[in-house]
Amino acid sequence: MTQAPEKAVTKTDEVSLTIDGVQVSVPKDTLVIRAAEQVGVQIPRFCDHPLLAPVGACRQCLVDVPDAGNGRGFPKPQASCTLPVAEGMVVNTQATSPVAEKAQHGVMEFLLINHPLDCPVCDKGGECPLQNQAMSNGQGESRFAASGGTKRVFPKPINLSPQVLLDRERCIVCQRCTRFAAEIAGDPFIELVERGAQQQIGIAEGVEFLSYFSGNTIQICPVGALTSAAYRFRSRPFDLVSTPSVADLDACGSAIRVDHRRGKVMRRLAGDDAEVNEEWITDKDRFAFASARQDDRLTHPMVRDADTGELRAASWPEAFVVAARGLEAAKKKVGLLPGGRLTVEDAYAWSKFARVTVRTNNIDFRAREHSAEEAEFLAAAVALTGPDGGGITYADLESARTVVLAGLDPEDEAGAIFLRLRKANQARGTRVFSVSAVGTRGLRKMGGTLLPTVPGTEAAAIAAVAENGEVALDAGGVILVGERLATVPGALSAAVRLAATTGARLAWVPRRAGDRGAVEAGCLPNLLPGGRPAADPAARVDLAAAWGVQKLPDNEGLDGAGILDALLDGDLRALVVGGVDPADVPVTKKLRKALKKAFVVSLEVRASAFTELADVVFPVAPSSDKAGSFVNWEGRVRSFPKVLDNPSSLPDVRVLAGIAEERGRSLGFRTVEQVAAEMSQVGAWEGPRPEIAPVEIPRGSTSGDLVLSSWKQSVDDGRMQDGDEHLRATARPPVVLVNQATLAGLGVSEGDTVTLAGPLGSIALPVAVGEVADGSVWAPASAPGASVRHLVGPAGSTVTISGTTEGGSK
Repeated sequence: MTQAPEKAVTKTDEVSLTIDGVQVSVPKDTLVIRAAEQVGVQIPRFCDHPLLAPVGACRQCLVDVPDAGNGRGFPKPQASCTLPVAEGMVVNTQATSPVAEKAQHGVMEFLLINHPLDCPVCDKGGECPLQNQAMSNGQGESRFAASGGTKRVFPKPINLSPQVLLDRERCIVCQRCTRFAAEIAGDPFIELVERGAQQQIGIAEGVEFLSYFSGNTIQICPVGALTSAAYRFRSRPFDLVSTPSVADLDACGSAIRVDHRRGKVMRRLAGDDAEVNEEWITDKDRFAFASARQDDRLTHPMVRDADTGELRAASWPEAFVVAARGLEAAKKKVGLLPGGRLTVEDAYAWSKFARVTVRTNNIDFRAREHSAEEAEFLAAAVALTGPDGGGITYADLESARTVVLAGLDPEDEAGAIFLRLRKANQARGTRVFSVSAVGTRGLRKMGGTLLPTVPGTEAAAIAAVAENGEVALDAGGVILVGERLATVPGALSAAVRLAATTGARLAWVPRRAGDRGAVEAGCLPNLLPGGRPAADPAARVDLAAAWGVQKLPDNEGLDGAGILDALLDGDLRALVVGGVDPADVPVTKKLRKALKKAFVVSLEVRASAFTELADVVFPVAPSSDKAGSFVNWEGRVRSFPKVLDNPSSLPDVRVLAGIAEERGRSLGFRTVEQVAAEMSQVGAWEGPRPEIAPVEIPRGSTSGDLVLSSWKQSVDDGRMQDGDEHLRATARPPVVLVNQATLAGLGVSEGDTVTLAGPLGSIALPVAVGEVADGSVWAPASAPGASVRHLVGPAGSTVTISGTTEGGSK
């Protein structure tokens, strides 16, 4: 879909028309159906959707446009969803025109000829536009039924994918689903097949299902033709309680609606937020909500019995006491790893707990690989930025002339950003460039261009963008850097330098929902809440006064990697950990041994390798069971209320407050609301911002070895995605991706199984050909059953590929 660039509306851009006797002025090219809404008239419709191109497929929105003596009339009723307004036009809708009303009644009668009247068992019953409009804009009886006609039937359902099912006989061929797939997601997994009376929705021939956004077709379907495999026949709309919320599986901050019944989430739908996700969410946001109700959900505190050495159930007061005493015995030799699932209020509690109760700066939310410069980058270029302070927003992505992606694949890692960039490219020709080893499917759908980069050489590649005439990055451009860039020394510094050189604007896009809030809350060894540098005496004094304590720790804190290394070396005697997915930090034999020697306090939703080894385990609430706020990649605060009441778990805020009170070093709050109030009083640091120390840009290796490029795809083996086998079945099959020259050198064919070997071991996977930089190979970091990150090595590792036979490698 191609649209003209938006511009300011002036009086000369407006046209005046009359709708149902009311004169109204609207911008030129406005559709009649939209103009009618401005005078309070709702014209019935099915195919029309404000975010899709008009198509006039269902004809339900017919209106009468008589000739007013100015040549603007039509002899027959017109589809208001495709008709632009014109000066002096007169429009009569069903509210005032018998002609329009009769036309709409006729269309509705035709739509119902073959539509099954199975509303009592249809998933859409009770929230169905067809059902509603058949009553409001249809007739009470059908002449077809009265004549004894037989409705058309089909075998059902058809699996369009493991999670999207089609009942063809309910379909009214409005084409909303096929238009969404083609226009918005760029995934032609469904299409119209047959012709005439046999026309129907079918699976696109020869196209593999590869969509992260297919669930949106279920929500925008105006009838019950498309249904969810997980929700089908599970509930009725009038049985559900709906609560607005925010997606918790990436940093986009997408608005969602949570529908629940009897203390159980039944489904999640996209919310309507024009500034963020419009009306779309990823399948992960829609379907991955079952993890919190798995059998390993923690339901009570546990402490390790001194006699048996086993974990046993404990009361909350006992667990608070044991945790407080264990941490007190460790003195200040404590590390804190809060993970990336936290709300900003929880993150603030962790940060204050570290500085006031434990009295250490050994805290880091980054349970992943990172370079030494990332903490400086986050403090200097990320903290305190946001829409109110001129930070980059989704709207800026749509208006940008050029967008450079570095260490980020939006389709996999930030779905809402991907949809905005695709929209910008389709509508305004925004140019997208990716500094990466791989030209992905998502990049192609954004009309993007690969800047081929061998992993490890990103810093030099980013620096070279300033001189790249094809990119032509300037003040109308945007640079988006992903968290993966932090694994490459000098890359973040190069991105900052590129922004300063070209005038382009820079933003950081983490993967987890809680990461940006953790930066603002100071869950870093070098950063205090509100963007205050931990090394700045004035910043420490300012925060100590706000907190009512004498002083804050001035020691240089350990980062995530340093905390784990200190545990392994025995230099730390205690660890407080929460929300660290074993998929990110595998509990190796060496780490297991270190954890057994240390005093470990685990705050977790479900049992894990960390809770198994902990001395005290606290069951904490998932996002559905507490109120709070996430801060998305823009720096936009996204608040949400509690959805479910679950007395078996508490928010991190309450758990940390309980331990602190037993230590005699109270945090001064117990509830999320009290934390939010304190955060607003403490405010943001107004002193000098830290600067990023200059880093010499490394040129990378030119040894000729194959270097691994790797990241997590949207559907991976993360534990927050557990519990929905339909979603897991849509995970893209893991492959080893190489270019044509590398494949030819292997002596195998595409689709053959090869062995990918690296510093940690090897894995056998099919090989595929793609747009891959010379000297590089790509494989998924954390696919279900094929975790290359842990079985082969992290991105940037030197790897080898060999063909395999049934007997092994050859």
